[in-house]
Amino acid sequence: MPGTALTSDERLLVSRLRAKAGRQRKDLLRLERYRDGAQHLRMMGLTVPPELRGFETVINVPGMAVREPVMRQELRGFQRSASGSTGAVDQGLQDAWDFNNMASQSIRAHMFARTFGRAFVCVGWDDDTAESPTISVESPVDFAVDADVVHRKITAALKTYRDGQSVNGVLYLPDETVWIEAGPSGWQAADRYRHGLGAVPVVSLVNRGWADPVCGQTEMNDVIDMTDAIARMITNMQMAGEFLALPHRWASGIDPSEFFDENGNETPVWESYLTILRATKSENAKFGSFDVAELDNFNKAVNNMLSWCAAMLGLPTRFMGQQTVNPASEGAIVADEVRLVRNVELMNRSDGDSWAWVMQLYERLQTGEWPQRNSIRALWHNPATPTYSQRADAIVKMMSGNIPVLSREGAWDELGWTEERKQREREYFAAQQTDPLVQLAADVMSGTTNAASGN
Repeated sequence: MPGTALTSDERLLVSRLRAKAGRQRKDLLRLERYRDGAQHLRMMGLTVPPELRGFETVINVPGMAVREPVMRQELRGFQRSASGSTGAVDQGLQDAWDFNNMASQSIRAHMFARTFGRAFVCVGWDDDTAESPTISVESPVDFAVDADVVHRKITAALKTYRDGQSVNGVLYLPDETVWIEAGPSGWQAADRYRHGLGAVPVVSLVNRGWADPVCGQTEMNDVIDMTDAIARMITNMQMAGEFLALPHRWASGIDPSEFFDENGNETPVWESYLTILRATKSENAKFGSFDVAELDNFNKAVNNMLSWCAAMLGLPTRFMGQQTVNPASEGAIVADEVRLVRNVELMNRSDGDSWAWVMQLYERLQTGEWPQRNSIRALWHNPATPTYSQRADAIVKMMSGNIPVLSREGAWDELGWTEERKQREREYFAAQQTDPLVQLAADVMSGTTNAASGN
């Protein structure tokens, strides 16, 4: 239905959501600068003269607040919990995930959520010839939603973007998706797709939803002010170090003629400071130097601030450069990362619900039928960082003994193997069953065991 006018309700909705997106844009771009370490002291309210701008330094603590958890968020797959399910990773859902390149796109979603407090994932059809629905990750910078806080669901959403000189957008409604474009007489519907879901095909990943269930809260919130303070402190330390790198010397009783060379040209100030003032013919001349200022107070202040940031973010202090000469032991590393790992686990729990809803929308669009409520569950890799040998040793212990608590397939899951890796291993085991050398070795071992037992 190209070129059709929007209804009056749709025009009001587009106008309201565009205004909402405009109001939030400045704050979101500010958070993006903090995440990327691109903020400057003049943005913080500290006036730096042009000749000293080279001393500006930013320590990107907010970037660590975002990146460290995201690097540990690795989705393993989706599991169906309906009756009769084997509990394994569902291959159909995995294929849909891989078809949309979500292994990489999910990283963008987690990055947006940690940075801005929220990220959006849209599910729909690109066109009538597509073989399956598409899943796309959207930044909240040009995205606005209306939400029903009581029922925790999005009631309408709008994405706007520029295509050359034209401004276009997508309006997501509970039963319809409308592609819109700005024309001389206002917004018009370029195309419509009636999906009849009864739900807006947009899912939000909300960070710190307890603070704001709709907009969430940035993971950087606790350290932004302290980052500004650290930037000021290090900038001041750099300027102090530059000006006090050489002792400030003084001289008295020197004849002014000594500041000119043999040709009568005045000696440059820097040359006088570094060379000429070291010696003079004047009998009454005196030389001296001022005490050099100690910069250790800056170093202590910055280290204390970085330790405070680490405590607020639940990060090990060694991530902030606060460490001893010897590297931390394996046990110390595990203990040091308890808060970080637990924080990522809580993020995974919240994000997992959102990703499960994304896959339910996908399946509804693909098959025309809603899957059973809450029948899809997201599975995550362990966010902790134990050594491979430590993990393997723990798995072997759980598989041994009179009553093992872990199966072979379960051990592969604990090792973090993909379905492809596990299938390849199953094929290896099957090949071993028909290998005569393997069978001979098994018979020999069996005979040795029986002989040792006296049978």
